[in-house]
Amino acid sequence: MIIFGTKGYLYQLAILTLVCGRCGNPSAHTLRKRVTKFTLFFVPLFPVSTKYATQCTFCGAEQRVTKEQAEQLQAQSATGHGGRTHDRPQQQPYQS
Repeated sequence: MIIFGTKGYLYQLAILTLVCGRCGNPSAHTLRKRVTKFTLFFVPLFPVSTKYATQCTFCGAEQRVTKEQAEQLQAQSATGHGGRTHDRPQQQPYQS
């Protein structure tokens, strides 16, 4: 008997101060990476999908971002410019 499936992992990459697209409040947003891995006999072998999203800590709204946008936001948080949102593209709400 072969036991296989998937398992999800959630990584917090950064915490940024951004203006929320839903509630309009300037608040902290967590930048998260969600990785789903294929498992065989409960051992994770390789990633099946990788998704990035930001979540507003004020209203809880999640917005999906691309890998490139996530890397840009992570670089901004590392350099201390996490509050800049004028060059951040509009995003669609995250669907889980």
